[in-house]
Amino acid sequence: MFVDTVCRFCSSCCPVEAEVVDGRLVGARRKSFLDPDKRLSCAKLAAAPEIVYSPARLTKPLVKKEDGSGFRESSWDEALERVVAAFLRHRQASGPQSVAWLRGMAADWGAPWDYPNRLMHAFGSPNTIGNGSICFVARDFAHTYTYGSMAFPEAKNAKCIIVWGKNDGNTALGAAESIHWAKEHGAILIVIDPVQTALARKADIWLQIKPGHDGLLAMAMINEIINHNWYDTKFIDQYTVGFEQLRQVAARYPAEQVADLLWLSVEEIKEVARLYATVKPGTIIDGNGLDMHREVFDTTRAVAMLRALTGNLDQPGGDVLPQPVPVRNIQLKQRLSDSVIPITCEYSLFNTFSETWGNQVQGCLVDAILTEKPYPLKMVVVQSGNPLVTMADATRTRAAFAKLENLVVIDMFMTETAQLADVILPASSCFEKTQLNRSSIRNNPIILQNAVIAPQGDSWPDWKIVFELGRRLGYGGDFPWQTAEEAIDYQLEPAGVTVADLRTHGQAGIRLEPLKHQKYLERPFNTPSGKVEFFSRRLAEAGFAGVPFEHGLGGDPISFADQEGEYPVLGISGSRDIRFTNSQFRTIPSLLREGAGCVVDIHPDDASRQGFAEGDRVGIASPKGAIEMRARLSTVVRPGTIRLAWGWGDFDPRASLNLLTEDDHRGPVSGTSTSRSFRCRLYRV
Repeated sequence: MFVDTVCRFCSSCCPVEAEVVDGRLVGARRKSFLDPDKRLSCAKLAAAPEIVYSPARLTKPLVKKEDGSGFRESSWDEALERVVAAFLRHRQASGPQSVAWLRGMAADWGAPWDYPNRLMHAFGSPNTIGNGSICFVARDFAHTYTYGSMAFPEAKNAKCIIVWGKNDGNTALGAAESIHWAKEHGAILIVIDPVQTALARKADIWLQIKPGHDGLLAMAMINEIINHNWYDTKFIDQYTVGFEQLRQVAARYPAEQVADLLWLSVEEIKEVARLYATVKPGTIIDGNGLDMHREVFDTTRAVAMLRALTGNLDQPGGDVLPQPVPVRNIQLKQRLSDSVIPITCEYSLFNTFSETWGNQVQGCLVDAILTEKPYPLKMVVVQSGNPLVTMADATRTRAAFAKLENLVVIDMFMTETAQLADVILPASSCFEKTQLNRSSIRNNPIILQNAVIAPQGDSWPDWKIVFELGRRLGYGGDFPWQTAEEAIDYQLEPAGVTVADLRTHGQAGIRLEPLKHQKYLERPFNTPSGKVEFFSRRLAEAGFAGVPFEHGLGGDPISFADQEGEYPVLGISGSRDIRFTNSQFRTIPSLLREGAGCVVDIHPDDASRQGFAEGDRVGIASPKGAIEMRARLSTVVRPGTIRLAWGWGDFDPRASLNLLTEDDHRGPVSGTSTSRSFRCRLYRV
């Protein structure tokens, strides 16, 4: 039997067809507009049965033994009652805000993000914290402050494609297929990346930019486009504000002045600006390479302004504004007391730019535990995340989690973080739970992630864990749903769509209205002015730059730049391997058999100078710590730079990259720290 569902092994939410025989998952294949023989393959999806039935799966609740020597299995009743007792104890002693809920990416950001927010808000704590300061949400924030919502690329129909800080061949295969298809049908492909990715090798132009300096490139391109009158005059006159302010600020960043700083030539910058502005339609696909630097907010505002400046915004083949699904906001934020501030209170604009994204500066959680400011945190629930491996400054992060009085972890597998927990609650995989994902809430069409098999062992879907905790905490009226379907029907009621309807439509989903472009002709942009804002009065009144980079770059965006003498090598965090998602799936034998594994890419010139050979164990040190990896000699990086494999801290603690990164200096608007590039040095182990 074949069943339509959505794979959620990563954030791409690919529609798939799962094959189930006698109630057992035996395989799954991704849907695509391409013929089967031309589709890109996903190693994780090919290994889906191995992941689902892995002997390493957590299938029973675990509680820490009384002597602290490890864990023992427990019933769900015992495990949940321990969690509930800790919630109530800390609320009584220190207030509800002393309990926080930290979310990773593995459970999705749609309804599964709404559920813990609902629980925590009913409980009285504002501290449901995501990881959006270093992944996606800060970019969403920048888009929203520019033209009201996040735009998404229509690469398949574009004639000019800029891929900026992203490598969809390792992260989003559906998007990669659209890029390849457009390229094969005549589109110009430009890749901006300090590393020579597979897309960079395929590109017509590859800009090997200096990490963290993308915002200056965007401003130089804006200046070039304005100077040559390549901008869309009609659109700017009718639908934007602040053009003159943008012109004046961009004039401070001519290509001739910034090229050397960017490691690019003047000619490269000018040619990319010309192509993007004159070859229509053009689209920009930006990604996590921009996210993980302090200047992500102004950088992605500048990139967003390129879209509007050239008239590529909300055009076919350009970057299209979403048509959101009318859903009920179920987060219950109105229940919170005005007197209780979140631990992310320093980033109020980021906290409030969206009705549902909430608080996303995860570093504030570590601060609150260690410094007890703005107040101490006593208990954290970690859902679908592994902060001891994935958060910057892993040594400081570990110290914080070790200090907690109570730690609860919800996950499919044992992790470094779970090893410190008092209670571990086993979560079901994406093939074992029905849910409504972010992509199906924030834009049409609505596609359902269907449970195709029963939960394995005694694992529970995330929704069931949250709902049951809510009921046991005394909020049964807020969690009346006994099934995921009931909760989804309630949330989708304003759209007039039910789970039954979605299952009838399968992978086609339900589109509430036809895809539209140029929606600004019918309704204003969702900004205070109703227009695209090249100058933001909101930001200026809050003391920030009204135009991106009007106050300069704000210091070198690379971590430890002031210690280059002692740490002469520039380290780049990467690469993401499609076999894994963040720190997940390194317990799966077939995924470990293929691929390069945990390596550091070193340019052959550097290796020769330091006496490293292929396969040598190499030490990498930064002011924060030191790790070891196996050397791979490669020209994908420039001399003087290295690329380090990321996410291997569970598999090999000696190779935990975030032992090298810092969270000391954060962007003032989004609270983002630079964990993507840093000064370091190499030595023989």
